[in-house]
Amino acid sequence: MPIGFLKYKFIDPLKEFIEDSRAIGITLLICTALSLVLANSTWAISYQHFWHIELPWHTPMLPHSLEHFINDGLMAVFFLLAGLEIKSELIKGELSSLQKSILPIGGAIGGMAMPAIFFIVFNVGTTYVNGWAIPTATDIAFSLGVASLLGNRVPIALKIFLTALAIIDDLGAIVVIALFYGGALKWLFLIAAFAITALLFFVNQKMRRFSILQVLLGISIWFCMYNSGIHATVAGVLVAFTVPVKQIHRLELQLHNWVYFLIMPVFALANTAITIDTSNLVQDLTSPLSLGIIAGLVVGKPVGIMLVSYILVKAKIAQLPTNTRWMHMIGAGLLAGIGFTMSIFIATLAFSDVLQQNQSKLAVLTASILAIILGYLWLSRCGSSSTTATEEASS
Repeated sequence: MPIGFLKYKFIDPLKEFIEDSRAIGITLLICTALSLVLANSTWAISYQHFWHIELPWHTPMLPHSLEHFINDGLMAVFFLLAGLEIKSELIKGELSSLQKSILPIGGAIGGMAMPAIFFIVFNVGTTYVNGWAIPTATDIAFSLGVASLLGNRVPIALKIFLTALAIIDDLGAIVVIALFYGGALKWLFLIAAFAITALLFFVNQKMRRFSILQVLLGISIWFCMYNSGIHATVAGVLVAFTVPVKQIHRLELQLHNWVYFLIMPVFALANTAITIDTSNLVQDLTSPLSLGIIAGLVVGKPVGIMLVSYILVKAKIAQLPTNTRWMHMIGAGLLAGIGFTMSIFIATLAFSDVLQQNQSKLAVLTASILAIILGYLWLSRCGSSSTTATEEASS
C-alpha cells in the first residue's frame, strides 16, 4: 500500500483530530464507555484481571500491579505537565499578576471549598468522610472541550478564565494529595527527594538540552517520593518547577499528546472498569457517598465559584472577564463540575476498599455527565459572545 495513500487516508485525518480542541474529551469519553462495556460483559473477569496483573518485580518499594503503575507512575507524568502549565501561568500567563489572577484564584478556592462542604454535610459521621476531596477537582480537558463545542457562544475571555481556574484547581489538588492522601512520612526518602530536586534544578540551569541524566534524576525523585509517604505523583510537580522558563513551552509541546492521548486514555480504561449492579444502582447512587459527590460537583462547584466571584466583583476587587455576563459565569461554574479523571484519581487515593472506590467512580461519572449536559445547555442559551457585553448582575 503506497505511503501517500496511508498519509492521506489515515495519518492526516489523525493529525487533524489530535489538533482539534474537542479531541481529548472525545477520546476520554470513548475509553470510558469502552471500559464500562467490557467491565459489564462476558469478558469482565479477564478485563479486570488484566489491570491487576502483578508486575515482575516483587518489592514494596515499587508499584506491584499494572493499575498501580498507571496511577502512581504514569500519572506522575500528567502532574509534570500540570506543573509546567502552572509555572507558565505564574510567570507570564493569567496568574502572573494579582490583578489578572484574583478572580480565578478566588473562584477556584470557592469551587474547592463549597463541594467539600457539601460532601461533608452528606457524610459527616460516616466512614466515607475521607472522600471529601473527591468533588473538589476539575477535569480541565473535558471542561475546555465542552466549551469549545459552543463556538462563539462562549467568550474567549471566559475560556481563559476557565483555564486559569482549572489550573489553580490542579494546584489545589496537588496540595490536597500531598497533605491528606499519603502515608506515614519516611523522612530519609523525603529529604533525598528534595536534595535530588535541588540537584536537578542546578543541572537544568547548566544544560541547554534534555539528557538521560535529567531523566534519571527525575525518576530518582519519583522513587524517593513513592517511598516517602507522600503520593508519588507529587514528584511530577517537583520536576516541573526545576525546568528553566525558556524550556517550559517546548517541554509542554513534547508532553501534551503523550499525556492526553496515551496516559490519560490508559488511566480512564484502567480506572473505570466498574461492574455495575443494576439491581442496586438506585441504592448506590442515593447513598451518602454518592450524593455527596454528585451534589458537590453539580451544585457545590458552580455555587462556590459564583459566590466568591460575585463578592470579589461587587467589592471592586476583581472584574468580570471581557464580554462576559454573570450568565456565562454560571455556565463556567457548571463546566467546572466535570470532575471526571481528576475526581476518579482522588477517589482511588481516598478509599482502599474496592467497593467504595467503584461507588465513588460511578458517582463521579454520573455527576460529570450531568455537569456536561447542564453546562452545555446553559451556555448554549447565553447567545453569541459578539452580542454580549460585560455587565453587572442585578439579580
